[in-house]
Amino acid sequence: MDLNGQLRASILAQNLPYPSTTFLNSLITARSPPPPLPSLVATAKARLLAADITNSTLINTASLQSLPPDADSPESRERRLPRPVHVQVLDVENISLSRWEQVEEMEAVARGETTRGREVVRVTAEDDDNPETQQTQQRATTAAAANARTASKKATHRLVVQDCKGTKLYALELKRIDGIGVGKTQIGEKMLLKAGTVLARGIVLLEPEKCVLLGGKIEAWQKTWADGRLARLKEEIRQNEQQQAS
Repeated sequence: MDLNGQLRASILAQNLPYPSTTFLNSLITARSPPPPLPSLVATAKARLLAADITNSTLINTASLQSLPPDADSPESRERRLPRPVHVQVLDVENISLSRWEQVEEMEAVARGETTRGREVVRVTAEDDDNPETQQTQQRATTAAAANARTASKKATHRLVVQDCKGTKLYALELKRIDGIGVGKTQIGEKMLLKAGTVLARGIVLLEPEKCVLLGGKIEAWQKTWADGRLARLKEEIRQNEQQQAS
């Protein structure tokens, strides 16, 4: 098998999106002699995971499987994917928390505050040289981390995912998947939905044994999402309050 074939086989063995021939050739011919195969695979993986699967020239989109044509319809009956489908993440939300709880959590982090039980501890630069304050901060941080781990195990996340044809669906954790979470899951991250994954009323039901988290992110998307997330949450709260008042 030539180097091009070896590189393609190594990429596909990692469940990555199908690379285009042009992309593989550009990697191999960029240097003479070409880098070792492991180096080529690592470079290809990083670039594929940072690409948009809907229109990137790095990916052979014609070789990717897409979601069923009516997968996003709330009227569609329950079914299972007949073959694996690559998707990318456009949004992630912990629906175990209310909108206000999500806002309060983000604002507290932005202010440099953590919680210990019911006590709010503010972390400031002036406290850095105070040993007693440092101990308080350390205890608070440890407690907050423990609380976060406990909450994470019980959390349920809802994602928005997109396939190679641009179809967008909600994806809901049917069972907890450790690699999914706000702060863990990146926007543009790639996932492989295995054959047998359940679709029900326009929603992908995620289970650990049917979902492969491939990693990656699209930097511009991640920044836009992170910068606007707090504003979006507050706007949703405002709209809900208006609806309840009417």
